[in-house]
Amino acid sequence: MADEERRNDIDALLAEHRTFPPPDEFKRDALVADTDLYDEASSDDEGFWARQASELLDWTTEWTTILEWDLPDAKWFVGGELNVSANCLDRHVDAGLGDKVAIHWEGEPGDTRTITYAELHAEVQRFANVLKGLGVAKGDRVNIYLPMIPEAAVAMLACARIGAPHSVVFGGFSSQSLADRIDDAQAKLLVTADGGYRRGDVFALKPAADEAVAKSSTIEHIVVVRRGENDVEMVEGRDHWYHELMAEADAEC
Repeated sequence: MADEERRNDIDALLAEHRTFPPPDEFKRDALVADTDLYDEASSDDEGFWARQASELLDWTTEWTTILEWDLPDAKWFVGGELNVSANCLDRHVDAGLGDKVAIHWEGEPGDTRTITYAELHAEVQRFANVLKGLGVAKGDRVNIYLPMIPEAAVAMLACARIGAPHSVVFGGFSSQSLADRIDDAQAKLLVTADGGYRRGDVFALKPAADEAVAKSSTIEHIVVVRRGENDVEMVEGRDHWYHELMAEADAEC
């Protein structure tokens, strides 16, 4: 939908001019050393955010316009291009921080995993190559229907790395809710798991994914993470185990 059409769909816009000063007690307890950043942002908001973007992010193409503001739409850093995956991972590894912890994860049964930036970097690159090997290209959509496990972050960062928009669907949603989101995104690939843990018990996730895919027409491949260790049906040619694909994938992307 064009910007003009979207604005025409809005019946009313609220312009808010009120301010709400914090109580003195709140201000006394606030961990604010000085107000330099606030003052800078107040005096030159666009210049402030341009400096933050330049200093904190790596850009492949610098923006031409800091902000295009046409109520209710705002476009920041117009013309600029960056890779979110590279900013989350590569720049930290390149800075010598590869051994620092990127994710410390605790699962519901009490299992834990500690993943460094270097390890996550390699894992994301492998899965990016897995996606490419299954035909996912820039602009193709991917649905992610997983429990709260590190592979969810890996999948999101891998999608960002190759320019494939992703849609995360909460693992507790029904098969119909997933099917609706697959159709909305016209997704080409689904990442799910055999199952997950809820209140100490394993709940099956793959059957709901199968039902959702049966109701949609765009999914070509399903990548299944082994988590719950529950039995699942795998459709030959369509369904693939995550760990098997990752074992054969190149670690550079």
